[in-house]
Amino acid sequence: MQLLNLTPLDGLFDPDIPALTPTASTSRFATARRSHLGGELRLSHAGAKVRLGGWVHRTRNLGGIVFLDLRDRAGLVQVSFDPKWTPAEVIDRAGKLGLETVIIVDGEAAARPVEMKNAEMETGDIEVRARDFQIVGPAETPAIPVARGRGEKLPAEELRLKHRNLDLRRFELQKNLILRHRLQQTTRRFLDDRGFLEIETPMLTKPTPEGARDYVVPSRVHPGEFYALPQSPQLYKQLLMIAGFDRYFQIARCFRDEDLRADRQPEFTQIDIEASFIEPDDIIALTEGLLGALWNEVGVEIPATFDRITYADAMERFGSDRPDMRYSLEVFDASDAFRDSDFSVTSAALGAGGRVRGIRVPGGASLSRKQVDEIEALAKSAGAGGMIRLKRGAAGLEGPAAKFLSEAGTQRLGVREGELALLVAGPEHVTNPALDRVRQDVAQRLEMVSGEKRSFLWVTDFPLFIREQNGTLSSVHHPFTSPNPEDLSLLDSSPERVRALAYDVVLNGLELGGGSIRINDPAVQRRVLGMLGVNEQTAQARFGFLLDALSAGAPPHGGIALGMDRLAMVLAGAGSLRDVIAFPKTTAARALFEDAPSTVPPDDLRELHLQKMTN
Repeated sequence: MQLLNLTPLDGLFDPDIPALTPTASTSRFATARRSHLGGELRLSHAGAKVRLGGWVHRTRNLGGIVFLDLRDRAGLVQVSFDPKWTPAEVIDRAGKLGLETVIIVDGEAAARPVEMKNAEMETGDIEVRARDFQIVGPAETPAIPVARGRGEKLPAEELRLKHRNLDLRRFELQKNLILRHRLQQTTRRFLDDRGFLEIETPMLTKPTPEGARDYVVPSRVHPGEFYALPQSPQLYKQLLMIAGFDRYFQIARCFRDEDLRADRQPEFTQIDIEASFIEPDDIIALTEGLLGALWNEVGVEIPATFDRITYADAMERFGSDRPDMRYSLEVFDASDAFRDSDFSVTSAALGAGGRVRGIRVPGGASLSRKQVDEIEALAKSAGAGGMIRLKRGAAGLEGPAAKFLSEAGTQRLGVREGELALLVAGPEHVTNPALDRVRQDVAQRLEMVSGEKRSFLWVTDFPLFIREQNGTLSSVHHPFTSPNPEDLSLLDSSPERVRALAYDVVLNGLELGGGSIRINDPAVQRRVLGMLGVNEQTAQARFGFLLDALSAGAPPHGGIALGMDRLAMVLAGAGSLRDVIAFPKTTAARALFEDAPSTVPPDDLRELHLQKMTN
């Protein structure tokens, strides 16, 4: 069946639709039942006979003359039913059309009279003068409106997710998903041009530690055994490097059973990249080029190279491993200012080996007590016991803690007139997240953040391990991240000081992706697993296929994973990942449209060996 560039369009799908020969260039979307997308018509199409298919977006019956806006994925176009060119019987039927009815319209594209042009529509210079139409998709009154008036609010999100097929008809969501498509195609072209091979990896695999709970799938043919859905293709892409494929990528579906939020979904997509015989600078340069190509899709040029900061420096100066660099508000150490004071809060923290740290806020002395109380509540929500506030007015330093400071301590604090110091006392795992939240909130309140500014940043030299409260070690990224060769001597004596060959790329405080050089020496890999509490027997049971592969000769290799959903959200200017995913889940991990998850019939459970057989 011929679908493209039909001239004439021969009514293949329906013999009652007459043949049609457009007099303007035929759309690449032409089929036997459509010559153009209505939203792509322009003044240059005037005089062309057209056949359009779409949804009735709005109607206006003026008594003898009917106008409707016809919608397709390219936009809206006005269709006019007028006695001058439309039979009376057709006008009568058009006046009865309901919203969201799917119709095919035959007519002629014509320039609108000057006084009838609509500058707010891309097709506003033209209309389609209908001679006939046919209903091909009757519609009941939609559960939620698709067309909205100026300033009209959207229905509640849960209602929109329940009726996602209608919600997806909105131009905003269609624009987002079309942009996402373009981003994915740009990614493929960019990486293909650089010798990367797109290779799919399994969806049914075995559990591996990726930092979240697995989604598991019971096996019918192997009673009591389960597959796991991949949290990432991490081990498989390493195996591809060991197999000699050299450069791999995949726009990969991943699954993690974790608590959700606006920028997290249980199933998500990442741009997964791996290459052999490389160092971190190679992956960093590749990623900068790819992100430049993606931003070019929305007409924005970004720097060819990004600034870099070490993890230790980022945590010390900003309290975060993904700092927003569009504003300063750097964290400073105020411990010395309180070292000899009798202030119980700071004395207790310093005595326990903690520090007093905070930010100086220029002009912050003008913030009201209520505003500072709200900022302190954020610090407490991040784990701080409270917040010390000091401001300098014309009369000097003010605040409950001011009287505990000596003159030398006041000078060390360095608060200038008009400034506000917001301080948190305690260990770094308390002060860092609290000051990060405070810093972000203050920047928003004082309008220090420019919506147009983009600050790309690489965070490097992450620690390989983190010490948990119970004294055990955990991987900061994953167990397959390579330690910095310069720090191998510290593995046994000071494991927390071992740096990883790991790197994250950050934009305006949002992590876009992260990666690392991987361990390619099986002895080092076993050693790292052992430090994480994985004994030899467990290591062989869980990771034997990787360890055996490494023992067969593995090249140095590494890569990065970029969040496709997050990139699309940022580039579309959307407020949530759900706005760039066709069928997303709620924050309760529910799919409202198809009503999942749902119960499974007992017979199906028995067949999967999840329920004992009954008589």
